[in-house]
Amino acid sequence: MSYHVKSFAVAGALAAALTATSTVPAAAAAKEKCYGISLAGANDCKAGAGTTCAGSSVVDYQGNAFTMVPAGTCTTTELPEGRMGSLEELERDLPA
Repeated sequence: MSYHVKSFAVAGALAAALTATSTVPAAAAAKEKCYGISLAGANDCKAGAGTTCAGSSVVDYQGNAFTMVPAGTCTTTELPEGRMGSLEELERDLPA
């Protein structure tokens, strides 16, 4: 392999690494917690008192379980039977 090809490969790898590290924080900042939209066992974290983290919701659309969604989309997320996503915990659809 020539010197120029090696230099190009190293420069490409460095550029890819810098791009990946600079976009991760932006992507994380563009998300928000949306309560009451997860299917049972598909929440990102938190499913009420006495539960563990991700995947611990036991009821579809459990009001105290959240999923991370793109910022600004939670409250416009439409679900069956007129339910909507919420930026705060809900008292509906809690396990018995």
